[in-house]
Amino acid sequence: MHEVSLGGVIRDYLSGELRQRATYEDLRQALARFLVEERGYPPAALTPRYAVRYEAGGEGLSREADIAMLLPEGSPGMFLLFCAGQVHTYVREMQALARLALPQPCPLAVVTDMREAEFFSVGDGCILAKGLRALPDYGEALSLARLHALPLLHAEQREKESRILHAYTGFLKACCGEICSF
Repeated sequence: MHEVSLGGVIRDYLSGELRQRATYEDLRQALARFLVEERGYPPAALTPRYAVRYEAGGEGLSREADIAMLLPEGSPGMFLLFCAGQVHTYVREMQALARLALPQPCPLAVVTDMREAEFFSVGDGCILAKGLRALPDYGEALSLARLHALPLLHAEQREKESRILHAYTGFLKACCGEICSF
């Protein structure tokens, strides 16, 4: 996704922190508001900008889920990603990101452009629901996260998922031959 700074700031719905106003930030905030106000997620169970660290080519890297639903013990239960493009083309990237999460792999994920959404189990990539209105409420999401829990990846699996994530996200950091910055 190619984002451009729009100048100014916007208050994060979940954390209250000021964020730089960017092309898609208002849509990320609408997603957080939807989860809280229409799906019953407690704001304290949602974390914006959940960073997942991984290694590729001997370099330590990081990629963020736009929102993470945390389980009561603190590990991620569901990642949400806003995408500007065909939703289904982001599913494998999100699957790799969720599998690399620590302290435990994240068992559920949602990719949405705020019109369409795909909600899937990370372990097998099975689509559980389509459409924003089909996303589970908080209680159901907790149950599904426990049902689809994943074991930690061993080193070889972690390396493979890191390569996949890097292949999908590596091109996002460059725009017009330069590194994008706000």
